[in-house]
Amino acid sequence: MKFTCNIDAKGARVRGISGTILMGLAILSALAVWLTGWNWLWWATAGCALGGAAQLFEAANGWCVLRAMGYKTKI
Repeated sequence: MKFTCNIDAKGARVRGISGTILMGLAILSALAVWLTGWNWLWWATAGCALGGAAQLFEAANGWCVLRAMGYKTKI
């Protein structure tokens, strides 16, 4: 499936940075679960990992899911 590019280089860069930050937070929260045993924190870990993966996918393809649905984004 081919995605039509709907963001510019600045938007892809912002999504790449935010995706990297979210993936880093997912790693840190997974480490916190492992060290503390707070199993409820897995929900935050999963949310950060899924959000980060989506942002990195958008950055790599130059495609934004919100713009594809018709929403206007600032970046």
